[in-house]
Amino acid sequence: MSATETSVPMDISIPHITECNGPEKEATISEPPAAPPSPPPLINQEKVLVSVEVLLKPSSTAQTEDVRLAVERMLEKRSMSYADGPIPFLMYCMFNELYRCLGGKAGYSFILASQACCACFPGQLSEEGPCEELSNDGQLASFHEWILPAKEFDGMWESLIYDSGLKQRLLRYAASALLFTEKGVNHVLVSWNRIVLLHGPPGTGKTSLCKALAQKLSIRFRARYPQCQLIEVNAHSLFSKWFSESGKLVAKLFSKIQEMVEEENNLVFVLIDEVESLAAARKAALSGSEPSDSIRVVNALLTQMDKLKSSPNVIILTTSNITAAIDIAFVDRADIKAYVGPPTLQARYEILRSCLEELLRAGILSNSEFQDGSNFLIPSYTNLREQLDSAVSPDTASPFYLAKQLLAAAEACEGLSGRSLRKLPFLAHAALANPFGCEAGKFLHKMIETSRRERSEMLE
Repeated sequence: MSATETSVPMDISIPHITECNGPEKEATISEPPAAPPSPPPLINQEKVLVSVEVLLKPSSTAQTEDVRLAVERMLEKRSMSYADGPIPFLMYCMFNELYRCLGGKAGYSFILASQACCACFPGQLSEEGPCEELSNDGQLASFHEWILPAKEFDGMWESLIYDSGLKQRLLRYAASALLFTEKGVNHVLVSWNRIVLLHGPPGTGKTSLCKALAQKLSIRFRARYPQCQLIEVNAHSLFSKWFSESGKLVAKLFSKIQEMVEEENNLVFVLIDEVESLAAARKAALSGSEPSDSIRVVNALLTQMDKLKSSPNVIILTTSNITAAIDIAFVDRADIKAYVGPPTLQARYEILRSCLEELLRAGILSNSEFQDGSNFLIPSYTNLREQLDSAVSPDTASPFYLAKQLLAAAEACEGLSGRSLRKLPFLAHAALANPFGCEAGKFLHKMIETSRRERSEMLE
């Protein structure tokens, strides 16, 4: 999975390839169009690790090794070029369309396939929904369980937009944590706990990022762990009306998780949302402002997490809106304590850009005012900035003109969370006098009005 010379990894998602046909069961891939013209001169001469995720159809019987070899042959044959950053794209537009959309624009560094070291990760989505662990005494289910990779989380990783390298940092952390354990690094000499704590204000995508990370890792490590599970703990179910029972419920839950991780081929992700409800600072309980039973809950949680430390195939993902309320002993155990804050201007722009392109794709908005037709793509924030810095006024019939309007909308959304930004296009559309066939430019004006109303209501 690693190259001798490695730069920043890239992620490429290939939505579907066809299932194996014929007696040799060789994976087949839709034949792409003719190769595009030669790309611009190479910027990075080092080899780059490119992770290629191939999503097989549910009915596919393709063998993993056959798929991997087929993808590598395709990339080598076509001398495919990659642009910086994650690029989800369809097979039919992998070459001419990708090059047409990105190749001539500044801000993208291209490498040839010969300069890349590819790691192919085929996989199939589980269509089963979450399962509940039911209680015999009528209490809430203590956890929900998903088989990964799950259809429910497909596309979630790409929808989360941060401009601080957070997602890549989490991927590298998980890879190192699993590698250290696999190689038997001495815990006494080098310490790590496989615990992640994401903290920040509500609506910034912390829970979704945990689920998307588990989904991504279940694909990346499928060769080592053919079975993957996500366990989402229902913290409210672990508090009992009976004194001293809550600590026992925590121990009971983690004993079930311990049974799951005893299977060596099973990679288990444990998600504890709003972990402060279980790991509340014991100082408050000792001062009498919290029930003393909460001390037993925290003690039980820390004890159970220390037990899981010896299991190589479990990663604990936690989130919190109030880090000051978390017990310091828990915070100290977390390997990564990453702050997930409100989206910056660039992140707001990219979030709204993805929303607008989806509405254009679905036909909710019309793009007849522009020349590109059905292949319309809105420039990225980087490309737009370069266009604006060039002091050349964009043509009113170009994607850059719409991108300039989109930038104004992103500026008007300062202070809104990522969750609010994802709802904003829907609220703006609902405010239209005529919701059918609205042009993209007019829609953006309405979205700016809606964002201002949302901000005023938020401040009230």
